[in-house]
Amino acid sequence: MTSRREPRLADAAEIAAERGLTPARISSLYNNRAENGFPEIASMRGRARLWDHAQVSEWFASRPPARLREHTPPARDPQDLLNAADASRFLGYKNPNQVTTFVRDHPGYFPDPDAVEELGTAENPYRRQLWRVQTLLDWMATRPGRGKHAGAKRTAPALPDVPVDGDPDELLGATHAAALLGFKSVNSFSSSLSQGNLPLLETPDALTEKGGRRRWTRRRILEQAAQPRGRNRR
Repeated sequence: MTSRREPRLADAAEIAAERGLTPARISSLYNNRAENGFPEIASMRGRARLWDHAQVSEWFASRPPARLREHTPPARDPQDLLNAADASRFLGYKNPNQVTTFVRDHPGYFPDPDAVEELGTAENPYRRQLWRVQTLLDWMATRPGRGKHAGAKRTAPALPDVPVDGDPDELLGATHAAALLGFKSVNSFSSSLSQGNLPLLETPDALTEKGGRRRWTRRRILEQAAQPRGRNRR
């Protein structure tokens, strides 16, 4: 039986640093949780309140600040490639690490990069992810959250019909994996994966050459579907 991964905990100072806010602002959000839905604390460290980092990330992801809804990106060639810091500024975030935080802590919320550069040396390699301006503009127009029309419901794209009896070694992406596992959307699949609910898929079978997108074999996806956690519906 696979044990569930312990959640990552974060205090107000850590959350504030990631969001370009102050610890006092995080405390204020928590104190007004009855109105805004901010997550409850998960634990205490002395007198310091600790939150489940994934829950806080999800809350911020679904509640873009008003200044972002009013932000007009600068004119750029739609095919220009921007790194994570430039993409954060282009989207109107004060914190240049905001896109990096989305990619790291909220899989499925932010688009996959359009290109990945392999840099550094053989002893110290690193990767730089890049997004096209058009990709960022498309995300701004359709991102989850309140957007420009608060209260308007947005219907997620329907997942494709994926046959279970196809080639067991065929590599499938997140959209097809979500469909085979019975999720309602690719975002709910990605969220469940990041929370450790799909242990057989934590390590992908392959990454695409363009963008480094994860791929799994149909066999492994179906093995996960046979597990109790693979039947979760979110």
